[in-house]
Amino acid sequence: MALRMNKVVLAMWLAMPIVVIGVLWVWAVDRERGKPSAAAMHTQLMRIDASSHDATTPKATGQPPAEAAGVQPESLAQGFIVVVEDKSKKSTGASPIVMASSHNGWNPADGKMQLSQRSDMRWQIVWEKPALDSRIAFKFARGSWEAVETKADYSDIENRMLPLVDVSKLKEGEKPVIELTVEGWKDFSPSASEPAALRLNEYREVKVSAGSIVRVDVTGGGASNGAMVRDCLIWLPPGYDDAANAERRYPVLYLQDGQNLFEQMPGVPGEWKVDETAAALMAAGTIEPLIVVGIPHAGKGRIAEYVPIEVYEGHAPGGDAYADFVVREVLPRVERAVRAKAGAENRGIGGSSLGAVAALHTAMRHPGVFGKVLLESPAMLSKEKALVKFFEGPGPDAWPAEVWIGMGGKETGTGEDAAKLNEQYVALAKELGELATKRGATLHAVVIGADAVHNEGAWAERLPKALEALFPSR
Repeated sequence: MALRMNKVVLAMWLAMPIVVIGVLWVWAVDRERGKPSAAAMHTQLMRIDASSHDATTPKATGQPPAEAAGVQPESLAQGFIVVVEDKSKKSTGASPIVMASSHNGWNPADGKMQLSQRSDMRWQIVWEKPALDSRIAFKFARGSWEAVETKADYSDIENRMLPLVDVSKLKEGEKPVIELTVEGWKDFSPSASEPAALRLNEYREVKVSAGSIVRVDVTGGGASNGAMVRDCLIWLPPGYDDAANAERRYPVLYLQDGQNLFEQMPGVPGEWKVDETAAALMAAGTIEPLIVVGIPHAGKGRIAEYVPIEVYEGHAPGGDAYADFVVREVLPRVERAVRAKAGAENRGIGGSSLGAVAALHTAMRHPGVFGKVLLESPAMLSKEKALVKFFEGPGPDAWPAEVWIGMGGKETGTGEDAAKLNEQYVALAKELGELATKRGATLHAVVIGADAVHNEGAWAERLPKALEALFPSR
C-alpha cells in the first residue's frame, strides 16, 4: 500500500512541470488575445488620427473648432528660409531661380528675390518677415515667364503656397527651413516657343484677326524708366480706312501691359483678344466702334512705375511720373496720329493687376482727362489696406465718371491654401466698387468670375461685358 502511494506521489511530482507549463501557456494565450494585432494596431492608430481630426470639427455643443497645427511662416518675426532642388538641373549662375510672388508684383526678374546657389547643388533664399500681412502665393521662374517652373511633363502648375510650420520644433529665433522641388521649366519643353528675342522684336509684324495695327514711338515712363522708348500699339477698328469714314472720329481706350492685348507673348498663358472681341461686338452692334491703344509695360521696371505708393519693399513708387507720362506724352501722340474723339467722355483707361492700379491712379491724378476706367483683377492687396486708403484720399471730383471692375474667385489658385487669399481679393474689389459709388461715379458692375484665375484668359472672357458697359452702341 505504501509502495502504491509512493508511486502516485512520484507520478504527480513528475507531471507537475507539464501542468505548470500548460497553465502558463494558457495564460499567455489569453493575454496575447487581449493585444491588438499589427493590423488592428494600424486601425487603432487610424481611429486615433481620425478622432484628432474630429477635434477640429464643430460639435453639436457649438464649441469653436480647435486651432490647426502649425503657423504661417509669413507671420514669424524671425523670417524663414526656402530651399529649392532643381531636379532638371537647368538653373545656373547665369540663369538663376527667382521667386516671383504676390509680394513682389509677380516679377520673375526681381533681383531681390533671386535665390543663391548652395554647395549641395540646391538653391535658397532667406526671407525676413514680409512687409505685407497676406500669405505668399508664388512660382519659381528664371528671369521671365517663358522660363517659369512646370511639372515633370512640362504642364503648368498652380500657384504655390508656403506650408505651415511647426514652431515647437524651432529654437528661439530660429528660421524654419522650407524645402521644395522644381520638376521642370517651360522653356525646355518640346513645345517651347521660338526665341523671345525674335518674338519681342519691337518692329515685328503684329497680326490681328480684324482691323489693323499702327504703332507710335513714345519716350518716357515712371521710376527709372524716363528714357525708355516704347512701341505703342494702336488698334484701328474695321472700316477705319474706308472712304465713307474719312471724317469719322472714334472714342479711345488706353490699356496697360500693351504687349498682351493682341497676341500671346512668350511665357504668357494667353492674351486679351482685344481685336477679336471688339470687332465681333461692333459687328453685332452692341458697342460703338472704338480705337484701343496698348501701352507696353517696362519689363523689370513695371512694378515701380505702376504703383503710386510703396507697396512692395525695394520698389520705390514711380506711379506719379507714369501717370504724367500717359497724359502728357502718350495721349497727345495718339490723338495726333489717329482720328480720336476729344473729351473725357470719349476716353477710357484700363489695365489688369498692377496695370489696373496704374490706370485708376492716372485717371484720378489727372481728373477730367479720362471719363471711364476698366479695372481687371486690381492688385489692391497691401499692408493695412494702404492702396484702398490711398484711393479714398482724393475728393469726388477726382474719380472718373464710369467704373467697371472684374475679379476672379480663384485669383491665386484653386487649392485650399489659396481660398483665404482669394476671398481677400474679391472683398477688396467689392470695397473698391463701393468707394467709387460713394465718390459719385457710376459703377457699372463688379463682375466676379467664380472659377476665374489671374491671367489673360480670364480678362479676355470678361472683356465683352466691360466694353458693352463702357462703350455701348449709340
